[in-house]
Amino acid sequence: MFNYVKVAVAVPKLKVADCVFNKTEIMAIIDKAVEKKVKILTFPELCITAYTCADLFFQNPLLVAAEKTVREIAEETKELDMLILIGVPVLTDNQTFNCAALLHKGKILGLVPKTLLPNYSEFYEERWFASADDLIHEEISYAGQVVPIGSDLMFTAENIPYLKVGVEICEDLWGPVPPSSYLSLYGATVLLNPSASNELAAKPGYRHQLVAQQSSRCIAAYAYASAGIGESTQDTVFSGHSLIYENGVFLGQSKPFARDNQLICADVDLELLASERRKHTTFMTQLAKSDAQRFYREIKFDMAEGEMGVFSRPITAKPFTPKDDATLSKRCHDIFMIQTTGLARRMEHVHAKTLVIGISGGLDSTLALLVCVKACDFLGVPRDHVLGVTMPGFGTTDRTYQNALNLMKSLGVSIREISIRDASLQHFKDIGHNPDVHDITYENTQARERTQILMDISNQTGGIVVGTGDLSELALGWATYNGDHMSMYGINAGIPKTLVRVLVHWVASTGELDKAASEILLDVLDTPVSPELLPPDENGNINQKTEDLVGPYELHDFFLYQIIRFGFSPAKVLFLAEQAFGNSYPRETLLKWLKNFYRRFFMQQFKRSCLPDGPKVGALCLSPRSDWRMPTDASNRVWMDEVEKL
Repeated sequence: MFNYVKVAVAVPKLKVADCVFNKTEIMAIIDKAVEKKVKILTFPELCITAYTCADLFFQNPLLVAAEKTVREIAEETKELDMLILIGVPVLTDNQTFNCAALLHKGKILGLVPKTLLPNYSEFYEERWFASADDLIHEEISYAGQVVPIGSDLMFTAENIPYLKVGVEICEDLWGPVPPSSYLSLYGATVLLNPSASNELAAKPGYRHQLVAQQSSRCIAAYAYASAGIGESTQDTVFSGHSLIYENGVFLGQSKPFARDNQLICADVDLELLASERRKHTTFMTQLAKSDAQRFYREIKFDMAEGEMGVFSRPITAKPFTPKDDATLSKRCHDIFMIQTTGLARRMEHVHAKTLVIGISGGLDSTLALLVCVKACDFLGVPRDHVLGVTMPGFGTTDRTYQNALNLMKSLGVSIREISIRDASLQHFKDIGHNPDVHDITYENTQARERTQILMDISNQTGGIVVGTGDLSELALGWATYNGDHMSMYGINAGIPKTLVRVLVHWVASTGELDKAASEILLDVLDTPVSPELLPPDENGNINQKTEDLVGPYELHDFFLYQIIRFGFSPAKVLFLAEQAFGNSYPRETLLKWLKNFYRRFFMQQFKRSCLPDGPKVGALCLSPRSDWRMPTDASNRVWMDEVEKL
């Protein structure tokens, strides 16, 4: 469903050279994998015999027993629609090969020998095994079947889109150009690595880096299954540290040094991988080089999608925000410095004497003001070069007004207060609009009046207008065209609303500001998001709450990420939203705001087609000069029809 495939890595209990015992443990894990609806299961390197048999690999009885065990496992799994990789030594062409046997419905689809054989430090593999490069035949008789053998095998599921499986073994990954690099170029989306990586101090971190980087470079899922504590401890110890990554994103790992069998599952998103490969136009360019040319034999197998079982994939409700505090703090610092450096460079280039910014007491203008102040500090110029302008209107509340003034005072910027009431009333009179009619004309008049004031003051002071609108507002078109939509540099243009909130809180908690300023920031965070273009209620509180009108920003930011970053369908976005938000929103509410997102996103493209300059800070941006180029008159019928069916 939705192009997910459940991939698992297994760490079985083993006894060295005991194929009967090892088969029992392997079958126990396979039974558990069946319960969990696993489609692709990877066992460690040489798990049939154990990796640490040493010179016992010269013993014919062990090789015969291993082949017999593979035959038995194939027979006992012939009813299973699961691709199972088992590590086994294989005798052929007068040599022994360290192989991965791939089984499906009782058939041995192929044998993939190891290419790079470690022969240094504690490793002596060249003593027992030959490299895949030394093979003579492309097919052999093995375990009662005629089986393709070679490192040039690619395994393709005929009925599951984008599912192509490539295999490399342990040390193959450690080489400067791993076989998986070429496998991915020729279509492999799931890479399997049966390994026997012994444990050393600090090695788990390196293992994480290696698997994460290769999955990222290959834009693939990478399942790495490593030998456990049942291996010989004569000179080395094995922990069974196994990993699953997808395009650099961690999906799961085993518990090191576990005494019992382990099975770690993850739902790999094949559609996501295919989407990323299409976008990264440099991904396939190496195939034009002669040294990248390869020929792969495609081994097709008939696999049905089947049931998904328990969804084994971390789906965060806040895709723009890291979960752990250390990563979050680093991310906030990096984003803040991107904004600061971009604005400082623009200020230098145009020789701006002032940074003119409208301060409303809301989230977006607060973040923009903090960046303006930091830019002045960065350039070594006084903060009074920042000219903060508060422009009370018909909807301004005392809370936001006081927060705006007090924050500017605490930061030491220049302050101007210009009411827009009289100018707006005059404009209503000039165009013949009744000010008692609180429609879009009433609202947008105020937004454009504020922008005109800022532009004129920037001319007056030799400055530039700093825009405050964020990425979420651009996605929804929640901005007045040629009003708050326009500026000379939009420093929040790449930051979604949920991240704006996190950044403001981060600044408040870093300790760089005095206590009074930090308290103001916390109150801004507690204030409902509003353009304040309609009069307050009878108690003087905000009467126009943005999220009541367009929907919760946490939902729209989630939709934005899944739709624009990966191009997912409405049905898949809804499914993911249900996973991420759990019981926070009923399905009907999710559908309501999803429909609203698609409607507004297509309608409001014209506002994004003429955006002012602004820095990209993350993987997603809607600037027509960066990530997003879309016709302003494109139809949303395909997407809306699917939403209606949901």
